[in-house]
Amino acid sequence: MMTDSADVSDNPPPTPPTQTHGHSRESNIALMAFGAIGIVFGDIGTSPLYAFRETFVGPHPLALDDLHVLGVTSLIFWSMTLVVSIQYVGMLMRADNKGQGGSLALVALLSRFIGRSGYGWLVVTLGVFATSLFYGDSMITPAVSVLSAVEGLTVVESSLQPLVMPIALVLLVLLFFLQKRGTELVSKLFAPVMTIYFVVLAVLGLMHIVTSPEVLVALNPWYALQFFLSDRLLAFLALGSVVLAVTGSEALYSDMGHFGRGPLRLSWFGFVMPCLLLNYFGQAAMILSLDAAAASEAIQNPFFMLASEAFRLPLVILATCASFIASQAVITGAFSITHQAIQLGFIPRLSIRHTNETEAGQIYIPVINWALMVAVIVLVIMFQNSSNLASAYGIAVTGAMLIDACLLAVVVMAVWKWKWWLALPVLAVVFIVDGAYFAANFMKVPDGGWFPLLIGGVAFTMLTTWARGRVLMRERMAEASLPMEVFIKSAGSALRVPGTAIFMASNTGGVPSGLLHNIKHNKVLHERVVILTVDIADVPYVPESERCKVSDLGEGFYRLVLHYGFMQETDIPAALQDQKICGGPFDMMSTSFFLSRQTLLSAKNPGMAIWREKLFAWMMRNAASPMDFFRLPTNRVVELGSQVEI
Repeated sequence: MMTDSADVSDNPPPTPPTQTHGHSRESNIALMAFGAIGIVFGDIGTSPLYAFRETFVGPHPLALDDLHVLGVTSLIFWSMTLVVSIQYVGMLMRADNKGQGGSLALVALLSRFIGRSGYGWLVVTLGVFATSLFYGDSMITPAVSVLSAVEGLTVVESSLQPLVMPIALVLLVLLFFLQKRGTELVSKLFAPVMTIYFVVLAVLGLMHIVTSPEVLVALNPWYALQFFLSDRLLAFLALGSVVLAVTGSEALYSDMGHFGRGPLRLSWFGFVMPCLLLNYFGQAAMILSLDAAAASEAIQNPFFMLASEAFRLPLVILATCASFIASQAVITGAFSITHQAIQLGFIPRLSIRHTNETEAGQIYIPVINWALMVAVIVLVIMFQNSSNLASAYGIAVTGAMLIDACLLAVVVMAVWKWKWWLALPVLAVVFIVDGAYFAANFMKVPDGGWFPLLIGGVAFTMLTTWARGRVLMRERMAEASLPMEVFIKSAGSALRVPGTAIFMASNTGGVPSGLLHNIKHNKVLHERVVILTVDIADVPYVPESERCKVSDLGEGFYRLVLHYGFMQETDIPAALQDQKICGGPFDMMSTSFFLSRQTLLSAKNPGMAIWREKLFAWMMRNAASPMDFFRLPTNRVVELGSQVEI
């Protein structure tokens, strides 16, 4: 199997060159690193609002003594180091698919290496399940982030407690209603606001570290180990809350295609990670410096207690803005991963709207947006506060982390081809850490962790049902298909009329059912007949020079394949515009597009369980029209129906 070494190299993804000298390149990397602060790090950046607090006041409270405070702080530091810095930033970012990251991009990469092997199906299944868990995460993140920020009002004035939920709901609904208008204008504020936010995190933490510098001993892993040796069960359960400090790791990997690994590494190691650690250590230092009564009160909301009373309201406003940005990033990620899944054949066609005329990546998917909004509102009403939501948070994140670890193992052995004696100890550490976090969070299932698992299970069922149903439908249609050579000979006597007919076909073999039905009922053929197949490659982008592949079948018949990457928009008229192929250029006013619409029938020996067949049929009925998905001119489309047994 042919491979491209650029897929997994240490070089950043290609970007359009602006200048040739080194100074401009460095400036560009710095600028992209600055932009990444506003887009990529919102999720992990809002974790200090609740992560440290939940470790002590969550479902399994801890005593506020030196053993537990230093132990938890040490766990947070080493979790960031092992999970974010080493596993994601250090290793997984090297496993890019032509510059793109994320579970589906990684699966597409691995499919080129092991797609035909005995365990290729397992890799695809794991990637799809990780994607399914992301949807559960994308519902909980906005709810817990915004609620945590708004709850800071109770630190300013306790009587404002009844207003917390209404304010949070209004902000969340506003967030989802803004999506259809695009985020270009507000996104320009993301990087400056998040930069100010991270600087404030660092300053607040540093102020308390200076007064209690002994907290820095938690950098020593001995304090984390001592926590486990002294209190094994509670230390294990505490991992379920400590992991909240590293939520957002997947976002670093998924958003790599937007910025490149160089800028992301620069912003993480040079700015974001130091600011976060200073804040966590500052929260620990503050708790250690207080007496028992004051510490018990401060731990209820230690993040906002870092600031003096006069600065708490501005801090609440800043934290709310940061949580708003973090939520926006997760929602945008849900749109992006849905677009990838559609292109790769795991989700039916959905209506996709572009919110920016120049940026192809800025998209809006209405059905995903409104489904997320309803789920977030239900979550806020059901769980009432951020502490309860934090109990539901984590299982989806750690599940995705563990799956990424499995995929990383395949990359290390099958793609990078490490020696076993080198790969084994590295992968053992990754699996021990990720496995421990997943096991600890699994204990939270009765307290709310069931929700993201339920969402992930539903999404996984739908994704796999659609993928399997498409395979079965194509097989049945291929069985009834007529070879193109036979059809052309038999149709030689048909009346030819002026113009071009483009028949959409899902595969590159046989005669499309639409063409058979057209000649059966209309008994005519156009002067030029093009059988068009859209092929989605397992790479993010296909160059324009490799877009079209044409085969002249004779007698005015042509087979045309348009190749797209899974990150690209399938705009057929744009691809055909000014193309002198298939016997000449395409004039849309004299071109008709023929689409086939299948009605599913249950076969005597069904290829799937009956309930999955019904689910697949329902998904087909509710899928967006190919006319919209391929951006075909509405007045040039003809649909022909057929029945298919699966």
